Amino acid sequence: MIDSIRSHAADTSLYPDCTPYASGMLQLDARHAMHWECSGNPAGVPLLFIHGGPGGGSLPHHRRYYDPSFWRIVLYDQRGAGRSTPTAELTDNTTAHLLDDIERLRRHLDIDQWLLFGGSWGSTLALLYAQAHPARVLGLVLRGIFLASPGEIDWFMHGMARIFPEAWREFAHFLPADERNDVLGNYYRRLTHDDAAVHAPAAHAWDRYESACSTLLPKPNGNGRCEGDAGALAIARIEAHYFVHDAFIGPDRILGNVSQIRALPCAIVQGRYDIICPPAAADALARAWPEAEYVVVPDAGHSVREPGIAQALVAAVQRMQARFV
Repeated sequence: MIDSIRSHAADTSLYPDCTPYASGMLQLDARHAMHWECSGNPAGVPLLFIHGGPGGGSLPHHRRYYDPSFWRIVLYDQRGAGRSTPTAELTDNTTAHLLDDIERLRRHLDIDQWLLFGGSWGSTLALLYAQAHPARVLGLVLRGIFLASPGEIDWFMHGMARIFPEAWREFAHFLPADERNDVLGNYYRRLTHDDAAVHAPAAHAWDRYESACSTLLPKPNGNGRCEGDAGALAIARIEAHYFVHDAFIGPDRILGNVSQIRALPCAIVQGRYDIICPPAAADALARAWPEAEYVVVPDAGHSVREPGIAQALVAAVQRMQARFV
């Protein structure tokens, strides 16, 4: 394990923004179309950014953790998220679908192998994809490990109240008193309601809760991460959908199959005070994968935009880059 050095300026650690040189919509089936983009060096080593959530979507700053002169940077939006259509759609939206979509995108872009870069739910998908397609993976850079176990889901829904009681109380008390005995089930019922007057307020309450718990220091505005109803609905509805269904994966699926990918280079970056995805999951992964580089950032929470997390991720990608020069 490596203790990352402290840092106080996230954006100064990142590369300048780069404009995509190609983008498009990949039709996945009769209902879903997936947005993708490529930036950086068209002839560079391919790198796939896998966003979190589920339902979070990719953003312009997600292009900035890698040297654009070296990497062919691929961003995409998972089913129902970001610019993929239809927004917040749950039909045919499971982990198996998302893994198949990644492989379909690889073939569509004519990429033989790529480096996987994913945080939170993105780390879950990166690990599962690597286990399913190890020959297609050059390595993994992972942040804020989420193994999608029932215990981790219960922690999100209830356990975070031990650290952020005010945020959890606002989240739980959005529901009437007679619905608080099943917070997840009753949020899911509201989030999947057809009436925007029902699902939109629930989506914003969910988003505010997650946002309030995602950083080491509180955000000054106290608002959620998503602007507008569509973004908040996508992350809240899709997260609740996956949580209700135990992320559509069997127990111990990830740790139980680490042996299939231990030959791949891997860097794990974890905030010491990550409350969304506590370090126990990263520690368990690092113990199951002793060859992986494990970096604990001592003054960071969950967000990829935490200064120390950003610095550690850039450094991890640079170390990966040195393998290919």
